[in-house]
Amino acid sequence: TATTEIYTLSTRRSSDLGQPVVFKLEHLQLTGSFKPRGALNALLSGPRPDLVVTASGGNHGLAVATAAALLGLPAVVYVPETVPAVKARRIEAAGARLVRVGNRYAEAAAAAQAAATGPGTRYLPAYDEAAVIAGQATVAAEIVADRPDVDTLVIAVGGGGLAAGATIGGGGRPVVAVDRKSGV
Repeated sequence: TATTEIYTLSTRRSSDLGQPVVFKLEHLQLTGSFKPRGALNALLSGPRPDLVVTASGGNHGLAVATAAALLGLPAVVYVPETVPAVKARRIEAAGARLVRVGNRYAEAAAAAQAAATGPGTRYLPAYDEAAVIAGQATVAAEIVADRPDVDTLVIAVGGGGLAAGATIGGGGRPVVAVDRKSGV
């Protein structure tokens, strides 16, 4: 994945906060999120699988589908029945086979893990794997390289892979994880 731009909030707004505020524009990535960093890093780490299987609510599935396509690998993405139609279309358009299972992510993940037991098949979790987290760490590493004056990283957290990666790639800077639903 390409590095993404860093945007500095206007001087007036930053001064209202007492220090510069910068944003890493990960929505400009190929799939619209930071997720391809982890998916590509994981798929390039270790032996090349014959098939990649994952479970997702959408963004990770799209990242795995895209990474697999870039590497010439077939991919199967398990999603809950409730996956937004736009995410399902994008996963299929990236070349993955989409399988809808259950109403919740946990059901889709259980089905994906059960399906990923064959030889040469790799189950790629969204955040619970060191190679995925290491890929996500590149976000923070780029921020630190581009803006060494950044003293704290504020990260939106879902599963925790980006926050864990920011802790690794942030050069010892504090990481504040903000839950996208509760705001804490």
